[in-house]
Amino acid sequence: MDFRMLGPLEILDGPRNVVPTAPKPRQVIALLLMRRNTLVQTSELIDELWESDPPASAMTTLQTYIYKLRKILTARNSEEILFTRPGGYTLAIPDRSVDLHRFETEAGEGKSLLKNGDPAGAAEALRRSLALWRGSALVDVVPGGLLSSYVTRLEEFRERTLDLRIEADLQLGRHQELISELKSLVLSRPLHENVHASLMIALHRSGRRHEALEVYQVLRRSMIDNLGLEPGKELRALHQALLSEATGGVLYERHQQPVLVEPDRGPAGHPEPDEPPVAAAPRPAAAPGVPAPAQLPPDIADFTGRESIVDRAPALLAGVGERDRPPTAPAVAVISGMPGVGKSALAVHMSHTVRPFFEGGQLYADLRGSTGRGTDPSEVLHGFLRALGVAESEIPADLEERSKLFRSTTVGRRLLILLDDVSSLADVRSLLPGDPECSVVITSRRRLHGLGGAWNVNLDAMDTAEGRELLARIIGSARVRRERNAANQLMETVGGHPLAVRCIGGRLSGSPGLTLSGLATQLNCSEKLLDELRLGELDVRSRYDFSYAGLGRVEQSVFRLLSILPPRRFTADSVVELLGSDSRSVEHLLQHFVDSHLINIVRWEDGGAHYEFPELTRVYARERLLDTLSGDGPEHEGIWPDRRRC
Repeated sequence: MDFRMLGPLEILDGPRNVVPTAPKPRQVIALLLMRRNTLVQTSELIDELWESDPPASAMTTLQTYIYKLRKILTARNSEEILFTRPGGYTLAIPDRSVDLHRFETEAGEGKSLLKNGDPAGAAEALRRSLALWRGSALVDVVPGGLLSSYVTRLEEFRERTLDLRIEADLQLGRHQELISELKSLVLSRPLHENVHASLMIALHRSGRRHEALEVYQVLRRSMIDNLGLEPGKELRALHQALLSEATGGVLYERHQQPVLVEPDRGPAGHPEPDEPPVAAAPRPAAAPGVPAPAQLPPDIADFTGRESIVDRAPALLAGVGERDRPPTAPAVAVISGMPGVGKSALAVHMSHTVRPFFEGGQLYADLRGSTGRGTDPSEVLHGFLRALGVAESEIPADLEERSKLFRSTTVGRRLLILLDDVSSLADVRSLLPGDPECSVVITSRRRLHGLGGAWNVNLDAMDTAEGRELLARIIGSARVRRERNAANQLMETVGGHPLAVRCIGGRLSGSPGLTLSGLATQLNCSEKLLDELRLGELDVRSRYDFSYAGLGRVEQSVFRLLSILPPRRFTADSVVELLGSDSRSVEHLLQHFVDSHLINIVRWEDGGAHYEFPELTRVYARERLLDTLSGDGPEHEGIWPDRRRC
């Protein structure tokens, strides 16, 4: 059998790939492969699968995974290769059957040959090692914390091997052949100093010194604009050497030993004492021993719907598929929507689906923007920097300086960052990473205008089919099938509001004798519908309370009064007539409500917008209006013509 990790995970039995399709067994076999022929402790496997929150059945579930993997492996081997040991498990397989071992062997040979003065042999060995890669390591495995650290280490090893192969080709005088490849690498790594240094050297040795100087200027502008930093001293020295008419050649680093290479000539030994040593700048790397962060909250097991959005995430966030050109800025997705519509749930689920593409790790912060007690971005940056291995003593106190350090630290890392419940762009800007291969997912109750190039997702309530599917996942599909019409009626009553559907599902799940039609009647008869949509920590009204509290006094008053308009759809003219105000002020207020996802624009007609209340938003506005009025006496009859009664 052939075991492959340098790309999609494969266990090949002839032409057939026998790797399990379920995510967690794939994690188990991947970790056992990574640590082949050594003991992997049970506690390590449990931490990898469930991180800090293993279920009570974790040991039994792990034993089930091992049993299934053993069946797959022993069915194709005459001898058992997956052994149970005291305290854990061992996968005993020959190193030669693993592509990772072959890569390490070839790369080690290439490094040794280069060090011993054989760049031709080194270049061939390094090419063979890199040819074993079929994509990012374990690209189709969702890794936990331990596996993520191994994958990060592999990707960095791959990058160092590529650097050595480029160095060997430079020593062989393959300057012109390298230029095209290096230009492509520069586009995909616009802030990596060592790649730019190699391109500058190749261009200079090809008699194109002016282009080499232009490469430096482009990098310098990019670093200043994105990081607020100048290039490192090694690259500045290389730039000065190219500017100087007196220099006889350019130095290139080879295993930390400077080697002088004349233009259009091969290696010429060590430089003369009066020549300044110039070396390629090192690639930014994670602090030694610091694992890649894996801070995403757990995904929701019964996440339902939103397929069209989730399906676009790999292309728009991870760049999966064809790109017209390499990115020059991080990809940003902004998910906004009304209270309780499932913004955070979608963001977390979507982030988990693309997590394998971000080998540098994932960072998460809840900015609590909707609560009025937002988290200080400076504190968020402090946590991010510590997670990325920056020592406490090196973290500055000033927000701007922390932001600069964060951008610098993220260069060279492919990170996914989830910023939940953001209140404004001011909070976001200081938290954007420096590497264009990073991606950021943002959730907000308000539309965030001004983020150029962002993927804006305006999340709406579920349609009837999606809501019914979510309800079926909570209470069982058989129960929903028996009362399909009642299920549809429940979805209509709550307007497909996901949090309300979960409240309904919780009530039905906790009361097996309660029918869907009985609950539908109960909700329609209630004069306080939002009282019925509260179950433990699930509380629809409280979500609206935060949004309502964020409005000014005039905005709150108008919001309440809009609920007395008879039709569900209305225009700015009808609001002008209701309030007796001027049209410009009314349109400004309505746009504010639209940006806050309290009302929706349903269509444009005759040059004007037609607005609509989401069902539960309308119920909440009515409730606020009636609470503002004094009592429930006869003077309020007719204020709300369709008030629920039985």
